[in-house]
Amino acid sequence: MTSLQTRRRFLASAASVAALGGLSTLLPAVARPAWAAAPLRLAVERRVLEVLGKPASVFGIRQPDGTSGLFLDPGQRFLVDLANRAGEDAIIHWHGMTPPYAQDGVADANRPLIRDGASQSYDFEPRPGTHWMHSHHGLQEQRLMAAPLIVRAAEDRREDTQEVTVLLHDFTFKDPAEVLAGLTGGGMEHGSMNHGGGHGGGHSGHGSGHGGAMPMMNHSMDMKGMGDMKGMGGMTMAAMDLNDVEYDAYLANDRTLDDPEVVRVERGGRVRLRLINGATSTAFHIDLGALDGTVVAADGNPVQPVTGRRFGMVMGQRLDILVQLPAEGGAFPVLAQREGERQRTGIILATPGATVNKTGGLADAAAGPVDLSLEQRLTALAPLAPRPTDAAFTIRLTGGMAPYVWTIDDRPFGEHRPLTVRKGQRVTVTMVNESQMAHPMHLHGQHFQVTALNGTALAGAVRDTVLVPMNGSATIAFDADNPGRWPLHCHNLLHMATGMMTELVYEQTI
Repeated sequence: MTSLQTRRRFLASAASVAALGGLSTLLPAVARPAWAAAPLRLAVERRVLEVLGKPASVFGIRQPDGTSGLFLDPGQRFLVDLANRAGEDAIIHWHGMTPPYAQDGVADANRPLIRDGASQSYDFEPRPGTHWMHSHHGLQEQRLMAAPLIVRAAEDRREDTQEVTVLLHDFTFKDPAEVLAGLTGGGMEHGSMNHGGGHGGGHSGHGSGHGGAMPMMNHSMDMKGMGDMKGMGGMTMAAMDLNDVEYDAYLANDRTLDDPEVVRVERGGRVRLRLINGATSTAFHIDLGALDGTVVAADGNPVQPVTGRRFGMVMGQRLDILVQLPAEGGAFPVLAQREGERQRTGIILATPGATVNKTGGLADAAAGPVDLSLEQRLTALAPLAPRPTDAAFTIRLTGGMAPYVWTIDDRPFGEHRPLTVRKGQRVTVTMVNESQMAHPMHLHGQHFQVTALNGTALAGAVRDTVLVPMNGSATIAFDADNPGRWPLHCHNLLHMATGMMTELVYEQTI
């Protein structure tokens, strides 16, 4: 856990948020006039999920009818009452949304956790696209405290397509705290289990005790002999670390390939796959098999179409992929294979009367690392307007497997140096990866455009999570238009929990 001295430093830092112009007025619960529309209701709950024939105690974020997550229509506000019935304190981050600071779903000295049995109200203009929601407290996300958050645009309604949403996850029967302790040697002097600090705690633990994810302290891949490794994005031909943990199962909409979800589709129809990598520490290769796919959005933002049958997607990212089904119909697996491994999960698209054959949970061969080959091809449909840069930052992604501590500029969260900006500035951040693992870096509060990869400029996608490859770099740019104190962190939950996080902090508006 974070040391007392570190925690005091964070509390003092977080308390300064009240000095940011206009922010202190956002801190109370959202007040709504009597004439306002009735809010949607969500609840964080415990549930029992059967995985590989064994029961597991996990979380869920559900509507009263049991629907997981939220699906909003064009023009619909994010008007939500969230009830915490998890049996412990929690907080939910609306990943992909750009709400006012107080409604982001990260606990700190000014934004408290939702106590068990309490509720919190939210009211803001949602951002269209494929997004998701997940805990930003302790290791609750590993216990499936996550769900889709889909905000449809008007053009989505006009398309003659069937939507299919898939939330991917990695799963362990063990208490996640036990898994992390196996990596850290049982202690966490640095880092913040709260993902925002100021409230202490951590995951209380409620695993079933069956099986158990095992730490993989030296799991690496020798790049020699990997065959055609084009698009490795600057990774050197040396050993690289890929996966920290060997999980018990990999899930697509809470199911494994032993009993996959079969989605009924039309012969000759079009399907919009809304794919969400909600795994805590697993990157996947999306494999469409016999179907050709067209990527039309990344992290909810439209991109110039990119076609293919296999696409990489790291933790926190989303891809919208259009697929055209053949007129003769059939059954078509949509698979997600773990990088560096044979394990995979997925769903089956099946037309009426089609025979659905069993798809094995192991691919014929191990997959290579997820690289920048897709990122290098993505181009935003609505890029940033050209203008000079007002504030430029460079940060180093540091740390390693032994000891298991991940940092930014060799500083764990709590000892971090925030990136300070003013409202209205054009901001660039270059992230240089000096560690032996790739890191999916996620920024709260704003979406950014990817403007360079490994030093090569491009007019890339607008998104909120980007992969920074081992020994490589990524540069992002955005206009500072949403005042607050916003986390910038690795979306590998175990890396963030041990310290790989900093903050983007707005100065008081002049």
